[in-house]
Amino acid sequence: MEAVVPHEITTELTQILANLVLGDNKIRSNAEQAVNDRLAQTPDLYLLALAQFSITADTEVMRSFSLVLLRRLLFRTAPGQQPREGRLTLYDQLPAHALTTLERLLLHSLSHEPLDAVRRKTVDTVCDLANNSMSEGAQTFSMTQTGEAGFRECAYRLFSGCPNLVMDLQTDAVLTVFRKGLQDSQSVEVRLAALRASVSYLTACDQHQLSQSLSLLYPMLDTLPSLPNIHLKSFLSSLTPLCSSHPSLFVPHMNALLSFLRGLIMPNVDSGPTPTVAKPFPGTSSSFTFPPGGSDSRTPGDSDEGTEDDEKELVRKAALEFMVSLTEAKPTLVKRSEGWTAAMVRASLEGMGELPEDTLDFWLEADPSEDAQDENYPHVYEQSLDRVACALGGKAVLPPAFQYIPSMLANYDWRLRHAGLMAIAAIAEGTSKVMQMELGKVVDLVTPMFKDAHPRVRYAACQCVRLYSKEIIQDRYHKQLFAALIPTLEAPEPRVHSHAAAALINFCEGVEHDTLVPYLDPIVERLLKMLNPGAEDGKVVKGYVQEQAITTLAMVADASQATFAKHYTSIMPLLLNVLRNANSSDHYKLRAKAMECAGLIAIAVGRNVFRADANTLIELLIKIQNSPVDPSDTMLPTFLIATWAKICQALGTEFEPFLPVVMPPLLNAASAKADVSVYDNEDDVSEMREGWETISMDGQVVGIRTSTIDEKCQAFDTLVVYCATLNGRFAPYLTQSLELSLPALKFYFHDGVREAASRLIPLLFSCGKHSGTLTSQMVAASFLQLIHSMRAETDPSFLSSLYRALADGLRVVGIPALTPDLQGALIEATKHQLQTLADKRKRRAESPEDDREELALLEEVEEFALEDMEKLLKMLDGQHPLLVAVSSVRDLGFNQWDSEEERDSDG
Repeated sequence: MEAVVPHEITTELTQILANLVLGDNKIRSNAEQAVNDRLAQTPDLYLLALAQFSITADTEVMRSFSLVLLRRLLFRTAPGQQPREGRLTLYDQLPAHALTTLERLLLHSLSHEPLDAVRRKTVDTVCDLANNSMSEGAQTFSMTQTGEAGFRECAYRLFSGCPNLVMDLQTDAVLTVFRKGLQDSQSVEVRLAALRASVSYLTACDQHQLSQSLSLLYPMLDTLPSLPNIHLKSFLSSLTPLCSSHPSLFVPHMNALLSFLRGLIMPNVDSGPTPTVAKPFPGTSSSFTFPPGGSDSRTPGDSDEGTEDDEKELVRKAALEFMVSLTEAKPTLVKRSEGWTAAMVRASLEGMGELPEDTLDFWLEADPSEDAQDENYPHVYEQSLDRVACALGGKAVLPPAFQYIPSMLANYDWRLRHAGLMAIAAIAEGTSKVMQMELGKVVDLVTPMFKDAHPRVRYAACQCVRLYSKEIIQDRYHKQLFAALIPTLEAPEPRVHSHAAAALINFCEGVEHDTLVPYLDPIVERLLKMLNPGAEDGKVVKGYVQEQAITTLAMVADASQATFAKHYTSIMPLLLNVLRNANSSDHYKLRAKAMECAGLIAIAVGRNVFRADANTLIELLIKIQNSPVDPSDTMLPTFLIATWAKICQALGTEFEPFLPVVMPPLLNAASAKADVSVYDNEDDVSEMREGWETISMDGQVVGIRTSTIDEKCQAFDTLVVYCATLNGRFAPYLTQSLELSLPALKFYFHDGVREAASRLIPLLFSCGKHSGTLTSQMVAASFLQLIHSMRAETDPSFLSSLYRALADGLRVVGIPALTPDLQGALIEATKHQLQTLADKRKRRAESPEDDREELALLEEVEEFALEDMEKLLKMLDGQHPLLVAVSSVRDLGFNQWDSEEERDSDG
């Protein structure tokens, strides 16, 4: 191929690339600087030189490296941009002739590169280019006809990475090419690439194209039966995204899918006792052909032993994931498919019972926080059961689950007893409504397991109670459960009695005071034994046990309130001692839990009991606050802020003298900006730092430091507590707090910050009114910001909060504070939101096949927003004209047209 850049450019670039791959840091840094300099001066020449080098370089390494570098450089931010210009890449600034040449070079590399590894790098680069503007799909079609499998695979990989290449071509032509790839008899890799291309294409289709492409599902699914396990997992995983994006495509294939998949998700051999039977589906084959009814092309035992078991397990999990994903995407379809739910439930129960036999010693010694990712535990099967229960509900899941759970709990194998209990816990959330009617039976099944000989079974019993405790309390089964849980606090195994203490926390949340009081003494007595190392013959108590004991004590104190005062003198000195001495990194978590517990106990017993220790606790907190900061102690900032808030609640107005101590760091935390890193693509995110999360935004990967914004949220929540508790005494900090709150209404990185800011604004009005420091300018600025936020808000939940904040503010300062201009802006914002809600509801009415439960939840949130709009409008004028509009939007709701359909059908 003719050279497209001058020889001297090629020579210079060759030397730069050679230096970039050297190990010498100085040489490599100079080469990186040289690349940046050349790109700043003549980007088109050097980018074209890189593309040319990917064709002409002598070695595989250098051709691959030039392609990787080209891909990174093309779409990185161009140098010398002004902030207001928006994000422009080097690609955006290339002239048209350079782009045409670049496309020609890359297509030449794609069609002439002899090595698969390099060709795949070309595919990645071409995909990025094609997703921006390239439209050479027809040319790439020719590669699907070549005799070499590697070239055919790359063509389909390209269609997979950029379906836009073929979206404008004739549908029949596209389907013909894809079918040919799916039926490629020479290469599994080509069939896999064609399958992924087909999934990408169907996902990108509009409704018209999709209706013409339904037949493609048959050859796609027909790739599965003849595959050995080593490849089957990849094919199933490639199909799974289509379950989530277009579940309706699978409607005609449900029976055939079930007959194939259930043979994969269950154990194939008799491995001893299982929750169901060794061969759970006798008389069924694993045949799978499309259309259904063809001959069986899978033969058992077609793979060697050894790695075959591992491969089967991977296939088993991939098949189950496929079924669960389809279930979550379209529950109604699965409910109509007889046998589908039963198969998933049975497979999950089987998998949950497959724990290793000889790991008890390791499990007993492990810290629960570190053991959460125990590779030996069948997390996949437990999570699958949970997801199925949440998707389908109790009516569908409970019958097949409890067909086996009672016999599992009675089995001689501890692993099956453990699995049965963990299964009850796993389905707790999804089946809670129906389970209410069966709680008595569940309690009767679970309580005997607290006396099981095996510690992991007793641990599972605690887990089971932990997830059902609120329902159990409501239905008055607390006597049986307390009778089982309280003795378990003295179990010989730390992991068991620690988990029993964790289960008690759920009892304390929402429990009636009178229900807890009879059990208070034995609970506190046992928790103190867990907390105090010197109380049990000098035994060393594990750190996680002490942490859990303190946490449970805090919740018990919060639930029992003043009744807890009798135990105050036994517990508070221990907590103060922890705060004095727990200064090493091993005890940071314990110290944070002790702070939290001390604060909750202070609130529970009241200021009169707490006052004697208040100064001691405050001095310790000040000492901790002023100590050098250890970056590894990520819990301290939020727990310290929260504990100060609890002490304020306990002391009331007596806390005012300590505001100069607590407010400077609090305001600093509340004013923190979001710590954000922007990456051009996912490849730039080599390893996310701890405490960071990534989101995709406008084609970029954005990393957010969650610890910073969590601390900001905690700070705003604490400002709410201080202002509500101290009212006018908080006046010295009114201006600063208001200046932080108004912009925080648009802090989109954390909903908690916005919610707290909306609650804080009317409280600050009250503070200013009582202290005489509130000005009309403050009120006007606050109302204006609230109204602007209302107009721009897209989340109906927070929209409701904004209307409440404005209404609460008006109750403090009076309706006249809303000037005619502000009132006009409010009306316009309300009209805009009503129109938006009306449009959304009309669109939903046009798509009745959508999940109705999800629609009902969504519109329930919208109803709260409409209700708060209505209340505010009535405050302004009991006969406000927009009240009719609110009612009209409400009538467009899902529940309304649903009831009309019912009336029509009744008629």
